[in-house]
Amino acid sequence: MAMATTASTASHTSVACVILEVADPEAARRFYTAFGVDAHLRLRASEADSAGFRGFTLALTVSGPATVDSFLGAAVDAGATVLKPAARSLWGYGGVVQAPDGTIWKVATSAKKDTGPATREIDEIVLLLGVEDVKGSKQFYVGRGLSVARSFGGKYAEFASGESSPVKLALYKRRGLAKDLGVPAEGTGSHRIVVGGTAGSFTDPDGFAWEPATSLTSTPSTAPALS
Repeated sequence: MAMATTASTASHTSVACVILEVADPEAARRFYTAFGVDAHLRLRASEADSAGFRGFTLALTVSGPATVDSFLGAAVDAGATVLKPAARSLWGYGGVVQAPDGTIWKVATSAKKDTGPATREIDEIVLLLGVEDVKGSKQFYVGRGLSVARSFGGKYAEFASGESSPVKLALYKRRGLAKDLGVPAEGTGSHRIVVGGTAGSFTDPDGFAWEPATSLTSTPSTAPALS
């Protein structure tokens, strides 16, 4: 399927931070510090009901297989559950774990061989939202100021992120995302995630909530904001 790419105009709206809603913020802070991603998250206390797949994943892109193993090993040592052991694929090398708070993380690289020792550096963070209608959700976000960087028909869409945006937003068919992560697609209740952005407060067609990034400075957090 052909790839559609928009003009190179910078996006007016972007993800400024990601807030995970967790039952025990202090325990979550310890986990994410050990995992190595604490500087890239905010944590918020919440007892909202949630069952099954929450409809999203946070994906880390790193330099090579050894670095994938380093991040996944640190997560497991800190209490994460392995959903997909790290393995080579057509696209590179990666694995999937679930944090004790329920958030699913994927760590991957396009490199199939290491060209140096493992590092703790993250090349890119992507927030992948599982949606029922990729084309419809893509248009919804375009209407709120995001620019499409690339899309693959009704299967996947990725938005441009400005230089100051630490997280890239992408949309994936919910069932396809669940299959990729190795979990059943069914789920009910809260997504247990809030996206901080520059487009005000709104909720998208799949129930993912956004808040103005400027309001997040007063949000209680046990981890620092994205820098």
